[in-house]
Amino acid sequence: MELFFNFPLVASLIAIFFAQFIKVPIHYIALRKLDWSLLTSTGGMPSSHSAAVTALATGVGIQSGISSPIFAVAAVFAIITMFDATGVRRQAGEQAVVLNKLVADFNVFVQEAKDWQKKEEQQKQHKLKELLGHKPIEVFFGGLTGIFIAFILYFFVFI
Repeated sequence: MELFFNFPLVASLIAIFFAQFIKVPIHYIALRKLDWSLLTSTGGMPSSHSAAVTALATGVGIQSGISSPIFAVAAVFAIITMFDATGVRRQAGEQAVVLNKLVADFNVFVQEAKDWQKKEEQQKQHKLKELLGHKPIEVFFGGLTGIFIAFILYFFVFI
């Protein structure tokens, strides 16, 4: 039962769920399309990874102090995670866009093959996941989300 009273852990998990949930209305406001698959997808606004690690670091900082070694570990972990979200994962997503375009272009040529029309639609289109990483603004707002969630929880639930 002590696990449920671990403030940094609880703040981090709530930040993940909040960031994932808020993606749906943000997407609806921006594009006027309701997409419930965003609840379980990677990428998008705000970054749930950034929200999680900043809530974790903020929670550790609140409980242990910002001069504690454990806060240093949590802060560096947050920085690495957010850097990765805008770097490697973002580049992988951009490569997926290019590869999907190449596959789509190739499929135009293959359509004239004899048995192409006989194949199921799912066999014709196999797209790679393009929304892997985050734009810097998504990471920034994910980080703010995590900090905000940690402080709200601390002052209204854990005190």
